[in-house]
Amino acid sequence: MSTQRGASETHDNARQEVIAVDADDNEQGLVNRLDAHTGDGVRHRAFTALLFDHDGRILLAQRSPEKRLWDTYWDGTVASHPVQGQSQEEATRARLEEELGVAPSQYADLRVTDKFEYKRYYPNEGVEHEVCSVLKCTLDDTNLDPDESEVGGLLWVPYERLYEHPKWYRQLRLCPWFEIAMRRDFD
Repeated sequence: MSTQRGASETHDNARQEVIAVDADDNEQGLVNRLDAHTGDGVRHRAFTALLFDHDGRILLAQRSPEKRLWDTYWDGTVASHPVQGQSQEEATRARLEEELGVAPSQYADLRVTDKFEYKRYYPNEGVEHEVCSVLKCTLDDTNLDPDESEVGGLLWVPYERLYEHPKWYRQLRLCPWFEIAMRRDFD
């Protein structure tokens, strides 16, 4: 595959790979992460994890301004890509700990609840073309230790109210994969 990296070759993503997949999420090999997110993109495996408290609130995490795509947008807690040989649950546990300091002992019910394909362009920067698994869990212990290089801010929001009243929250600029996951939850 020819590279579309150009001046971005020094970006951290240029040194990582993601798992290219077909529409049914069957592995098609590895692709450079930066190539997967530029030009027309390459369909690849991803996940978004939605964390809740026992009051039905979801933890939204603002993506760091350092992120290349959807920087400062609000995400449904964490989103990333598993590496080859890693399950979605393993990848999610790792990202929860890395980004938020959330240890597996803080929850017991991590599970995959949905999967969908989507493609969205981020103006002048790149594209997401992913088969995205949705994972959920409820935190028994809501203590967090966010990594500022990953997370710009945190906000607990009543999940149903967020869905039912999008105008109340439009200033948050939600990530497209989170909006799709939330819509599918309630549709």
